[in-house]
Amino acid sequence: MMKIKARVSETGGVAKHERPILIVLHQAHSTPGRVGQMLAARGYRLDIRRPALGDSLPKSTAEHAGVVIFGGPMSANDTEAFVRREIDFINVPLREETPFLGICLGAQMLAKTIGGTVGPHPDGQVEVGYYDVMPTPAGEQLMEWPDKVYQWHREGFRTPKGTEVLLKGHHYEEQAIRVGKNAYGLQFHPEITLAMLYRWTTRGHERMKLPGARNRRDHFAGRAVYDGAVRAWLTRFLDLWTGVADQGALPAAETVMQPMRLSA
Repeated sequence: MMKIKARVSETGGVAKHERPILIVLHQAHSTPGRVGQMLAARGYRLDIRRPALGDSLPKSTAEHAGVVIFGGPMSANDTEAFVRREIDFINVPLREETPFLGICLGAQMLAKTIGGTVGPHPDGQVEVGYYDVMPTPAGEQLMEWPDKVYQWHREGFRTPKGTEVLLKGHHYEEQAIRVGKNAYGLQFHPEITLAMLYRWTTRGHERMKLPGARNRRDHFAGRAVYDGAVRAWLTRFLDLWTGVADQGALPAAETVMQPMRLSA
């Protein structure tokens, strides 16, 4: 069993971790958004790879402190070789007990890896905008969750019996899961920044015409009301996920990071 925590060194008051976080993105213009900002603020380098554009994935995660697979316009059911390769790759951090985080498509890939299914809502409902969520008893025991989260998906996942479901929604029941001790899947998008919100709602404006989608104005109004709670939750979650919550408080990422140019 490999150790989860990376060794760190102190440089300029910020802990610098020797092993980077492996970041998997799916489009040329995609970035890891606020998740990337917060991980960088914690002293992690980001090893960004795009398998959809030909980048390779490691055979072992021993050289990485964690793995994050983000979302994308493709489906976990697609037959492209890189989709199958990513789903198979998730077995590596699961086997080596390296912290894993799947967001939207990444969560759906995690579900497929453990024998679950991915598909659209039977009534064609989508979640595009802010929607209510509710923690399960297991989720409440783990941590406090936001009441509303930002969504951008037309498919959801169902996991095998026995999977630890942490958060539930209305149209798509499984919103957050934990597999083992440190592998998580989130159907929603805590990484979205304001710049990404502008880009997504501009390039993806047709999605807001789908059944159940919120209109563009509601996306921005919702962010003004709900994003503070999501940002605070993400800070606590990443402390838990990286295993540093017991090492003392860390500064909020967006107060110490220089502005980054971000896109979806």
